[in-house]
Amino acid sequence: MAFSKVAAFGWENCARLTNGHAELIVTLEIGPRILSYRATGGENILRAFPDQLGKSGEPDYQVRGGHRIWIAPETERTYAPDNAPVQFDFREPGTLHLTVPGMAPWHVRKEMILSLSAGSTAVRIEHRATNDGAEPTSLATWGLTIPIPGGVEIIPQPPLGKHGEGGFLPSRVIVPWSYTDFSDDRWKIGRRYWLLHPKPGRPATKLGFALPDRWVGYQVANQLFLKIFEFDPAATYPDLGCNYETFSKGDFIELESLGPLQTLAPGESASHTETWHLFDGIAPPDSLEETALEKWLEPFLGKTGLF
Repeated sequence: MAFSKVAAFGWENCARLTNGHAELIVTLEIGPRILSYRATGGENILRAFPDQLGKSGEPDYQVRGGHRIWIAPETERTYAPDNAPVQFDFREPGTLHLTVPGMAPWHVRKEMILSLSAGSTAVRIEHRATNDGAEPTSLATWGLTIPIPGGVEIIPQPPLGKHGEGGFLPSRVIVPWSYTDFSDDRWKIGRRYWLLHPKPGRPATKLGFALPDRWVGYQVANQLFLKIFEFDPAATYPDLGCNYETFSKGDFIELESLGPLQTLAPGESASHTETWHLFDGIAPPDSLEETALEKWLEPFLGKTGLF
């Protein structure tokens, strides 16, 4: 396991974590923001926007790319600029703690705690928000990943039931935003998966889900990125009950996990955790037909510890 300071993505001060299987690069000049996640010898799975790199101090929020922590529900507070330096602390074994103090007027301290596995590409990411203000505030943590374009997002659905068996109440939460068109051919709604194919020039689309399966995938070229997150059926999640959301516009796509919605007294924190896995140099699926796709995914999902 190695930690080093490097120049990358136009910034002089970045942190690099490596373990022989994977590499993470995080800027220390703005954020917290993960800029690069790649298997050793492979390509970065995270997208960056060159015109927004190497800069800081902007008065408004910058997308930039990579992976970030946001605050839900989405309000003006969500777009508080993350354009100032972060405090950091490297902790053995392989853990990097990143902090941005709470700024006026919202006074919400944001943290990401990154832990790189010793023996694989797995990365554990804790997203934490702390109320540094003088009054209670309600929020949920939100982890947003922007992968490189050209791939397909894979969102699992629970197995189908049969009418009259297992009760009569609904079993799935699927939340469309006002601009989401269900006739949009970027979406493929199957029995086992929802698939989303971003396409250049297309308008915005977004869906949210309560996902008890706790994973989504993104397959592009010879890579498969798996994002594992939490689901508590007893918790209240933002946006009508979503622990996962996805947004696409043009060839841009975000994979978004959310923690439970909580009311925090001054000094209290909320958090949720993701685990990433990256498989590189693999043959893509022969088909996106659901039976073939499920068979293709099975060995990779088996390595995540979920099954």
